[in-house]
Amino acid sequence: MTSDCDCMAYDAEDQISVREALDRLRAVAEPVVGTETLPLAAAAGRVLAEPLVAPRDVPAFDNVAVDGYAFAAAGLEPEGESRLPLVEGRAAAGHPFPGSVPAGKAVRVLTGAVMPAGTDTVAMEEEVRLEAGRVVVPAGYRRGANARRRGEDIAAGRTLFAPGTRLLPQHIGVAASLGRAELPVFARLRVAVFSSGDELREPGTPFTEGAVYDANRQILKALLASLPVTVADLGILADREEVVRDALAAAAERFEVVITSGGASRGDEDYMVRTVEALGGLHFWRVRMKPGRPIALGRLGRATFVGLPGNPVAAMVCFLLFARPLLLRLAGAEWREPTALPLPAAFTMRKKTGRTEFLRAFLVRGEDGGPAVRRIARQGSGILTGLTEADGIVTLDETVAEVREGDPVPFTSFAAFGCGG
Repeated sequence: MTSDCDCMAYDAEDQISVREALDRLRAVAEPVVGTETLPLAAAAGRVLAEPLVAPRDVPAFDNVAVDGYAFAAAGLEPEGESRLPLVEGRAAAGHPFPGSVPAGKAVRVLTGAVMPAGTDTVAMEEEVRLEAGRVVVPAGYRRGANARRRGEDIAAGRTLFAPGTRLLPQHIGVAASLGRAELPVFARLRVAVFSSGDELREPGTPFTEGAVYDANRQILKALLASLPVTVADLGILADREEVVRDALAAAAERFEVVITSGGASRGDEDYMVRTVEALGGLHFWRVRMKPGRPIALGRLGRATFVGLPGNPVAAMVCFLLFARPLLLRLAGAEWREPTALPLPAAFTMRKKTGRTEFLRAFLVRGEDGGPAVRRIARQGSGILTGLTEADGIVTLDETVAEVREGDPVPFTSFAAFGCGG
């Protein structure tokens, strides 16, 4: 991510909108990793580095779509049934019919076979009957029925996928259908993950008064597992300035991205923001949103820095909104934000204007029988169980002061964020 753009200038007193924060990131985020070539089985989930261009038509030949009988439609009776003599032999997948079918005759064919010469139409075997060496074809068959034409899926020379395409199973299937055994992809982005705070303890260790088990790193590692990255868990940082400074400086030398949670405020022992300012620079720090106002984006030398809030709900929301599209772009993918669908609200509420609020919410059946959305009752940033009860997030922008039952509200499912079931 570049660091010399005026649009990323940081004002310590400035609070920017969610939209402005996303637009700033999108304007400057660029791929920072190299490329490699992988076999198809290893390329799934990675990001395509070069255009995928079709070297040939798919299908490569006219072929049979169903089991049945092939013939030329011109030989059918204009009205009523047609009785077509059968020629000897058949066409099957991988075993073409060796000759040409004369006009007014038919041949047995199986799904996937090359359309025999002299034919252009196939009657399904369930719709015909055999009588004394003839096939009886019902009225109504049009030329080309049940036949797949050469190139009807992919034409030779067509660019199918552009660089930056995230390779899903369906993309891998298309590449295989073209005969590709491997693909050029971007290398995995190297990401370091820290948590910060003297109160934090590792899960599985003895609990002490005043301690908090660290859920954030586990959440972040689970979220990162679905991205084209390699993750290094660098543990919990103590609330000491020299510890924070040394750890961040060392991580910036080894990784393209450093993600922390906690310590992103301006408290006496919140050293994260001050350290980033000293070692690199902040692009922005505070965003007008709830939860998650103190989110810090900046640079540590050549590394990108993402400082998430300490509250687990705020950390996850900020990761999904900002870090996920940013990491994918740094890893070579197109910038993409999830689609929000307008759904009727099955709740009422008032909110402050001047900030965007993100509500954990779940789907219900509306009065018209269609989907509606209801917010989780407890919306505190520390109520982690609310995330397990929710199907996604409702976004209420800065101008919204009130939501009434039935009002359309933008709902983004966790699946659209890449973390749904």
